[in-house]
Amino acid sequence: MRFAIGDTDFLLDGEPHRVLSGAIHYFRVHPDLWADRIRKAKLMGLNTIETYVAWNAHAPSPGEFDLSGGLDLGRFLDLVAAEGMQAIVRPGPYICAEWTNGGLPYWLFADGSVGVRRNEPGFLGAVQRYLEQLAPVLVPRQIDQGGPIVLVQVENEYGAYGSDPEYLRALEQMHRDIGLTVPFTSVDQPMGTMLEDGSLPSLHKTGSFGSRSAARLERLRQAQPTGPLMCSEFWDGWFDSWGEHHHTTPASASAEDLDVLLAAGGSVNIYMFHGGTNFGFTNGANDKGVYRPIATSYDYDAPLDEAGRPTAKFHAFRSVIARYAPVPPLPASMEPGGSGRLERYAYSSDREARITPATDLAVRLDRVTSLRSLLPTLTAWSAHDEPPTFDSLGAASGFVAYRAEVDLPVGGVLTVGTEVRDRAIVSVDGVVVGVLERENHDRAIALPPVTGTLELLVEDQGRVDYGVRIGEPKGLIGGVSIDGAPVARWTASPLALDPIAPAAATALSEVAPTGGDVLAGPTFAAGSFDLDTVDDRYLSLDGFRKGVAWVNGFCLGRYWSRGPQQTLAIPGPVLRHGRNELVVLELHAAASRTACLLVEPDLGHTEA
Repeated sequence: MRFAIGDTDFLLDGEPHRVLSGAIHYFRVHPDLWADRIRKAKLMGLNTIETYVAWNAHAPSPGEFDLSGGLDLGRFLDLVAAEGMQAIVRPGPYICAEWTNGGLPYWLFADGSVGVRRNEPGFLGAVQRYLEQLAPVLVPRQIDQGGPIVLVQVENEYGAYGSDPEYLRALEQMHRDIGLTVPFTSVDQPMGTMLEDGSLPSLHKTGSFGSRSAARLERLRQAQPTGPLMCSEFWDGWFDSWGEHHHTTPASASAEDLDVLLAAGGSVNIYMFHGGTNFGFTNGANDKGVYRPIATSYDYDAPLDEAGRPTAKFHAFRSVIARYAPVPPLPASMEPGGSGRLERYAYSSDREARITPATDLAVRLDRVTSLRSLLPTLTAWSAHDEPPTFDSLGAASGFVAYRAEVDLPVGGVLTVGTEVRDRAIVSVDGVVVGVLERENHDRAIALPPVTGTLELLVEDQGRVDYGVRIGEPKGLIGGVSIDGAPVARWTASPLALDPIAPAAATALSEVAPTGGDVLAGPTFAAGSFDLDTVDDRYLSLDGFRKGVAWVNGFCLGRYWSRGPQQTLAIPGPVLRHGRNELVVLELHAAASRTACLLVEPDLGHTEA
């Protein structure tokens, strides 16, 4: 088959073809649930699945490229093809996506010599190697080789960042050189000069917008007089940041804008069809003067919610699409009021267990031990003259512990020279004395009299994914002083938390159960629970303040009482029949040692 760009339409084997696509990021969905989410996209009337490729997820360290498990992009694309659907792939190298560092590997910028998103040899050389590693996955899966891929996007909203045609030409040629032959696209907002700055005549321009469809398409047509009109990011919702309100858009308004777009003959990629979850420490952040880390949930108020269930937007969009293309019949479970489950893609092998009614379950976290006591099993200390960055320690994300011995008979004022990136719990001899937060531009804290160990537990809350601060290092930037005198002779170590180091997990399992309710952090708390029914669950940590949670060793991500997110999604494939294990790292304090596994998600996020 052949896919091409005609004077007015996309052409599939020479015939006009409308792309009806929905975004699903394979790296935000458990791989055992990929087929379910893809099938549901088809049921809404879509014929294409779009995904970014998260370079830094595949390349967590130099010389490593992982295509296994949840990063098996080839398998994901094969599942798209198995549903008779096509695919749009956006390998970046920069993707934004509210994903840590916009998808760029942290290690690429560790020595400060490599450029970011520009025509610089170090950056382009790394991109070349990345694309060569992707080639065996993408090239044989193009439509003209019998695969599903019909379009490949070069860069991502570059017009909002720069205007370097030489950089874009170099990227385009690299994509061609690895054997990609399908049409190439660019995407930018149809505002100002972004469309012109972010593309080339050889790249088909597409728009990114979520409202005012007619005006946006008119601006797109002005920038590109011929070829099919396409909104390749039709924003049907938005992402959430910790401490802000939960973003929603009315289903009726989004459907109306979609109708206008399709009535004009446009093609579309709905961003997102299904958002999924920022598992582990993968969320990004924004910094436009104030640093704002993005929540663990990437629900996005999409047609398919974080739990994989159809929303009002699913049905509203399906009704609109049905005016322009055939849509398959819905199974009863996908109708309004249905369970939202597709029996064909149930991941449990035990049908009897699967149909057993599930109930909410309280989990007692009765094994408690301080983070300080487990540090020897989580760390490998190294000595430094000044606090090293996460990047120089080889830490992509998570936490780094910094220690120095101090002699302060009358106390003093600790100051971080430039910036805390992003949050530091300050302790002396194991006693917490305060917190420094980047969001509040905190850099100084008063210390009590102490002769002993000063410790700063620093959390990377998400690398900036948009704008000029992409690629910046994490840690205590600019050094640390007390009363103006630099503090030297530090030891530092990343904490092995994703996954939890085996020695730490073993030590935690051997902690004797204790009574009581209150937790004083930083502390680990663990408990076991039994399940007769394996299904998606949702972890509620009411009374806990801030931390990280794991189920059966799988890192669900961060929780924070400031909201708006109230529960953490637990994919059913992570659970097992019989005994399961829940671990929580509470950084501050909890009024309860009881967590709850909910059957229904609490998606009614708090409003800040």
